Amino acid sequence: MAEVKQLTARNDTDMAKDQTKVLQRTLNRFDIVFLIVSAVVGLEMLGSVSAEGPQTFTWLVFLIIVFLIPYSLIFAETGSAFVGEGGVYLWTRRAFGRPAAAIASALTWITQPVWVGGSMSFLNAEAARNHLVHFSEGSAGDYLFKLTFIWVTVLAAILSLAKAKWIPTAGAFFKIAFLCLFMGTAIVYAARHGVQPLSFGDFSPTLSGFITLTPLLLFAFLGFESGSSASGEMHNAQHDVSVSVLRSATMAGIFYLLPVATILLVLPPSDIDGVSGLLNAVDTVFSVYGPAARPMMILAVVMFTLANIGQGAAWMIMSDRMQAMAAADGSFFGGFFGKFHPKLGTPVHVNLLSGIVSTAFMLAAMELTGSSADLFNVVLGVAVTTYLFSYLLVIPAAAKLRLTVPDVERPFRAGPNWLFVLMCVVTTTFVALGSWVSIFPGTLEALVGMPHDFSQAQGVSYASFEALTLGTLGFIIVVALVGYWRGAPLRRARTSSANDEPTTGNGM
Repeated sequence: MAEVKQLTARNDTDMAKDQTKVLQRTLNRFDIVFLIVSAVVGLEMLGSVSAEGPQTFTWLVFLIIVFLIPYSLIFAETGSAFVGEGGVYLWTRRAFGRPAAAIASALTWITQPVWVGGSMSFLNAEAARNHLVHFSEGSAGDYLFKLTFIWVTVLAAILSLAKAKWIPTAGAFFKIAFLCLFMGTAIVYAARHGVQPLSFGDFSPTLSGFITLTPLLLFAFLGFESGSSASGEMHNAQHDVSVSVLRSATMAGIFYLLPVATILLVLPPSDIDGVSGLLNAVDTVFSVYGPAARPMMILAVVMFTLANIGQGAAWMIMSDRMQAMAAADGSFFGGFFGKFHPKLGTPVHVNLLSGIVSTAFMLAAMELTGSSADLFNVVLGVAVTTYLFSYLLVIPAAAKLRLTVPDVERPFRAGPNWLFVLMCVVTTTFVALGSWVSIFPGTLEALVGMPHDFSQAQGVSYASFEALTLGTLGFIIVVALVGYWRGAPLRRARTSSANDEPTTGNGM
């Protein structure tokens, strides 16, 4: 264990070392698994991916085999070999230097408040509006609900981890209970009313479906390494990370395959959309409860909302810690955002910044024209773009660490070097493809001669979509580089040696 601590701390700034002293080791293997499951298994994705019809199931199985399995093996090894608060930031810094790590961490971090404010708040407001409390779209009640959703997730992240960890854990159990209730009821519904008349031919994959689904499915699968952002607060990170990653990845595969299959059997594709497709399916199968259908639907929506609050809190807890460590290490505006509360052990300043960014993105999304479903899809597209982009640095960083730091103790080893590098190449290629499709929708279709209407993207004008997507991506990169520049005083003040920076000269 001493060797790992030396590897992750040798070139930390003095401030980063000071902040790790207030961390509280509270996470065991159970906590890590359900923290990751709460974060990664997204109920909001089930409707979006199912809208492509039965071929969704086919592509889901394909990507589980060629992407999810190698991806989880890569980070089961990397996360257990290179432990330390900050996770992705530390790995990318060691592989490519601080500037690259600053960009990777900023892209990873900001995805979460953008997603919580711009997609999750819309999804849950739509669910509440249709099934719990009736308020008009765009009304004061609509704004109030979305703001409350955002800030509940932020406040959950501010709590000490000993208490806060139970919020994502409870969210994970609500999520599992919701899915089990839905699928169990669907079996009864199918016995009484039959299912959609699907044939094997309906499951035939198409190139169009692959292009459309790849970014969404990759976004649904990514994030199993995120628990390493809090590895400084784990009881035994070296031995728990790999097991937790592999277990949670297995659970994710199951909890995507079964609900997607259920939705496809219950609803025709024309009735499925990203913002309400899952709940439409739930509403349909709950008709078997007769007079109790309404109370059962209310119960399901409450579980759905609590699960999503837990999911938002999980991402805030993990991504904010990574960004705070980047700040304490001189890669994100320095001291102010790098402070952890001395008693809570949480990065309160970054937590509040996440809430502000989330709120701003929610307000910006409300200014776009279009339905809730369109707004959900637009902002989901932006979140997919920023998140996928970060992995164009993070996965190659894992490959480089395997080749350049071979002597580090690896409690879990994902095969020989050639296999590890091959898995990194394959997963990075998929991420690059997904990134292009999410930034420039329709261009690959046009390249292969498929018809595509460029007048709109995700339900809004193509120009508006590109302005928001490219503008957000460019803004994040500029903020990351400015934040790195402003962190120079912290980096100059460090007294440790610079032996763990790469020899390319970009460690600075």
